[in-house]
Amino acid sequence: MVRAAQASFIALPQTSQPPATVFDYFCQRFDNIPASVWRERFTQGKVHWQDGELLDLTTPYRPQQKVYYYREVANEAPLPFEESILYEDEQIVLVNKPHFMALHPSGSVINQCLVNRVRARTGCDQLVAAHRLDRATAGIVLLVKQSAHRDAYHGLFRYGQITKRYQALAKLTPELLADYRAGKLTLPKRWTVKNRIDKGTPSLIMCVVDGEPNSHSEIALIGVEGEIGRFELMPISGKTHQLRLHMNSLGMPILNDNFYPKLQPKGTEDITRPMKLLAQQLTFKDPISGRLIDITLPELSLDEG
Repeated sequence: MVRAAQASFIALPQTSQPPATVFDYFCQRFDNIPASVWRERFTQGKVHWQDGELLDLTTPYRPQQKVYYYREVANEAPLPFEESILYEDEQIVLVNKPHFMALHPSGSVINQCLVNRVRARTGCDQLVAAHRLDRATAGIVLLVKQSAHRDAYHGLFRYGQITKRYQALAKLTPELLADYRAGKLTLPKRWTVKNRIDKGTPSLIMCVVDGEPNSHSEIALIGVEGEIGRFELMPISGKTHQLRLHMNSLGMPILNDNFYPKLQPKGTEDITRPMKLLAQQLTFKDPISGRLIDITLPELSLDEG
């Protein structure tokens, strides 16, 4: 059995019909895990309040209190690739996350996620990610070392005080390709994409729906190689899978995207064919040190996958 090196936590929600015990809540909230497994964890002292007090099967439900627990899986295979540290100082670590590496523990991934790998590598147990990045997407991730500084760095994303640039490769539409070959297409060609994104079916995918836009991306075609376009993308908002959906809505889904335009069957993922989306650049003024941070990765390659 593989156990997470660091505890995860969940804040118990305020609800009109709360369960009688924390154990009952965990069985309902994490129904993909058998109740017998939760019963074992509670009775073995593997679940506790924020102050370290252990919970048992009869501990009453307390809304808005944090409960800490340790993720466990039967086994966890090592990854065939690793992250690289791009920059580190007293407050932050900037890391290049590979394709196929989860940012946080999820499913059968515990200690092989980026956050836990960098915690082990740096010895910084408080390290957290300041933003999201899909497992399928590679690129720059900002990690914060001290809990006291987390809100300052989260604020960079919350208030748009950070510049994020992505790069993607996608097959051009027949119309765009014809215009390019006829010399009628001037680069860069730009699009402003605004639409409403909501949960899809199944719930792991998102979809574009009617209604007031809640997402905004600026997209530019900056180069053409054969039938493939090289795109620069700037997400103005930060919805889940936003750039992937916005490229798909232009009729040019990102190369090797297993979710869009059609969700591929589980188990068909090929690590030799990564999705061609890269979080290529982060630029911001550090809210603690005042330093200008500007990190840029090399361009995506067409040669691999």
